[in-house]
Amino acid sequence: MASRRIDIQDEILSRIGAAADREGIDAYVVGGYVRDFLLGREVKDTDIVVIGSGVEFAKKAAQELHRTNLVFFENFGTAMLPLDGRTVEFVGARKESYRKDSRKPHVEIGTLDEDLMRRDFTVNAMAASLNKNNFGDVVDPFDGESDLRKKILRTPLDPGETFDDDPLRIMRVMRFASQLGFAIEPDVMNAAGKMSSRLAIVSQERISDEFLKIMASPKPSIGLQLMFDSGVLDVVFPELAQTAGVDQLNDYHHKDVFKHTLQVVDKVAEESQYLWLRMAALLHDIGKPRTKSFKPEVGWTFHGHEDLGGRMARQIFRRMRFPLEHLPAVEKLIRFHLRPQALVDDGVTDSAIRRLMFETGNDIDDLMLLCRADITSKNQKLIEKVRRNYDLVIAKMAEVEEKDRIRNWQPPLRGEEIMSVCGLTEGPMVGVLKDKITDAILDGVIPNEHDAAMQYLCSIKDEVMSRPPVKKKRTTGK
Repeated sequence: MASRRIDIQDEILSRIGAAADREGIDAYVVGGYVRDFLLGREVKDTDIVVIGSGVEFAKKAAQELHRTNLVFFENFGTAMLPLDGRTVEFVGARKESYRKDSRKPHVEIGTLDEDLMRRDFTVNAMAASLNKNNFGDVVDPFDGESDLRKKILRTPLDPGETFDDDPLRIMRVMRFASQLGFAIEPDVMNAAGKMSSRLAIVSQERISDEFLKIMASPKPSIGLQLMFDSGVLDVVFPELAQTAGVDQLNDYHHKDVFKHTLQVVDKVAEESQYLWLRMAALLHDIGKPRTKSFKPEVGWTFHGHEDLGGRMARQIFRRMRFPLEHLPAVEKLIRFHLRPQALVDDGVTDSAIRRLMFETGNDIDDLMLLCRADITSKNQKLIEKVRRNYDLVIAKMAEVEEKDRIRNWQPPLRGEEIMSVCGLTEGPMVGVLKDKITDAILDGVIPNEHDAAMQYLCSIKDEVMSRPPVKKKRTTGK
């Protein structure tokens, strides 16, 4: 049924509609395009459904648009047309279901209503006509527009059936709730929890894609809390689920690590769009459950949780199939998230600042943002004290950077120079000498300058070279 007409001002869709009229085919733009149009959001997804063969019509549409880069997916009966800044996907109206033990759908030809019926949520089960005689008329058989106004996520069919057809929809409903700030209808939430084990048939890549979209949403804690409340987190991200719970003994207690983590993630999200900094915030205390111990004189402790967390991040990235190129930065932020406060406790010395900046490199600004977000105490005086401490660290960093240029570290002596001065060939001793020069700069013994480094090398080379080389492992942000 048509509920209303929307004023689509989109030349691409007008030309696709013209092609449909010439071919005598009913064509509709469906799903996210209509939803976002009605919400007044930027429209990105462009999915076209036709009554007939989506692949054959895609060829006609590509001709209309003078494009030759149409991509076919014959096994799925779909085609994709990449355009400047967007893609348009074509499919024929269909019915679709999943077998109990399969990730691949069983597809049959269907009507428009049957096509909309198989979609995940009512807000995505709307279509707008592209044919000239009723261009922009919205077909909304499940009152999706009403649900948009109510800000609620509901399934077109029984939620158990909807999730059984494609279990990834369990993740998608939580992702949409997080992105749009919508509530989930109680029956849908209950079904998501009951059927969470069905996610086992979904590929890890699809699950992780939805999870990262939750992390990229304006307030990631919405989706993360829904995953926890429904039990989905136990299936998808058990290490994070295990951070929930409050340990208590006599007068000693510590705050729920899971709730604290959500607060930190949201605070980082308020300040940064950088997804992998948000991921570092999510994982910064992931090692706490496994390092928890109780000491009567101080209460609960989590000694070494930052190092364990860094190792766990590596395991999590591999299991979740996150892009490994982002792992070094995330791992580094986890390992170093306690260091700035420790600097204040031990005294904010130039040498300590140099080492922190050297070891974190270009990730130092992200580290300080994470540290500030990590302040979640209810004690306002404590919060102000820690913030002042971080201000001291940041001010000291600016002084050291201006003087010593540590942020964009370049060794003042190249390996070739060291070999020439010391009469060495390539080997571990060159690295040992280079480390000695680096340590001298970081400790403030010499300035970060070529001539000073050369003079220092000449003064230590004989003594260092008389001992067997022991090359120490370094961590830098370069």
